[in-house]
Amino acid sequence: MQTKTTTAGATAVPQALRATRVRYLVLAMLFIATTINYADRASISIAGSAMQKDFGISAVSLGYIFSAFGWSYVIAQLPGGWLLDRFGSRRVYGASIFIWSLFTLFQGTIGFLTGGAAIAAMFALRLLVGFAEAPSFPANSRIVAAWFPADERGTASAIFNSAQYAATVIFAPLMGWLVHSFGWHSVFVVMGVLGIAMALAWRLFMKDPKDHPRVNRAEIEYIEAGGGLVDLDRGARGAAKQGPDLRHIKQLLRSRMLMGIYLAQYCINALTYFFISWFPVYLVQARGMSILKAGFVASVPAIAGFLGGVLGGIISDALLRRGASLSLARKLPIVLGMLLSMSMVICNYVDAQTIIVAVMALAFFGKGLGALGWAVNSDTAPKEIAGLSGALMNTFGNLSSITTPIAVGYIVGHTGSFNGALVFVGLHGLVACVCYLFVVGKIERVKLGSVPSSN
Repeated sequence: MQTKTTTAGATAVPQALRATRVRYLVLAMLFIATTINYADRASISIAGSAMQKDFGISAVSLGYIFSAFGWSYVIAQLPGGWLLDRFGSRRVYGASIFIWSLFTLFQGTIGFLTGGAAIAAMFALRLLVGFAEAPSFPANSRIVAAWFPADERGTASAIFNSAQYAATVIFAPLMGWLVHSFGWHSVFVVMGVLGIAMALAWRLFMKDPKDHPRVNRAEIEYIEAGGGLVDLDRGARGAAKQGPDLRHIKQLLRSRMLMGIYLAQYCINALTYFFISWFPVYLVQARGMSILKAGFVASVPAIAGFLGGVLGGIISDALLRRGASLSLARKLPIVLGMLLSMSMVICNYVDAQTIIVAVMALAFFGKGLGALGWAVNSDTAPKEIAGLSGALMNTFGNLSSITTPIAVGYIVGHTGSFNGALVFVGLHGLVACVCYLFVVGKIERVKLGSVPSSN
């Protein structure tokens, strides 16, 4: 175990050299938890075609089932953010993991129902999963803000955010095999059990920075010197006792910078939710793949998205360390990535499965490269209401979890083709570019009682 004491006369450089690296273990926990989080969200997409066949439902109805998670996830964002500020990230996140995993497990038990009753039960359980998962990403952002200095946050946020792709790489083939071998119910049972195990591990190993038994004083000082908010949970709880303050919410909404970030996050998430809801169905229904093959093929763009996500954070932090402004360091990967994400429209003009997979891989590499919204949130959120600020961004961002599945369902249902759906999704990348180039302006931390410049 590392000692928490340091030599009084040591200089800053030797302290940094002797510092522990517990923050990377914390980041590994965030990555694993977020991987399971997204795997549970995406489980319905792998099981979707088999469910559609069993229940005899239309594409539009399936789109509404896909969207159920989003309705409750969005509604619960602000209460979830307040819970984080009131009770701290560690406790709220641990409870969240356990509860969403339990409801995921229950989705595997509706096999005894039929027709409308089964559809209603699945819709209700997806709603409950959305409620339970609401604090997860604001908690990730708070934990990164507490454990990492500013010039490491881009990489740290990119790594936990890239877990959405790791979830597909790791679990899509497994879930495809489970559906093929044991039926769609088995996907939810297996994922629920894994999540419950993760909740237990979280309770045992996750601590706040100054309470972690393996961290030493040198690491704490290194994090603090770089702008890390190591007392975030200790300092914010008293201010959140009375519930979300509408004045704080109004101030955040009056900031042009934050509104640009929020709207861009909506567009970035639209790309995500196409991938974790309709993409496997697209491979099966539009490209003639089996469910088993679709599960494996879906992992290829996911690998590209994972690599892009990590690379985006590395590039952003490298620019920051080389003297670039925070605005340039964050915006450059985002804009380049969103432009690349629009390449998915090319799939409308090719038929070869290998080319389609390659183009989708390029598109999701770009989406990963540009998915730095949570790093930007860590850079801009007022420290007193970091959870609430992250929850507000996630509210805007995850409105797309409602609109995207439903819109794609209507487009496919009325046209009998995914061509219009790919154009619809791809255009979100263009709008995200416009937001960061012309709306956001200078990226800086918001202070309560002031609004950042929009210049």
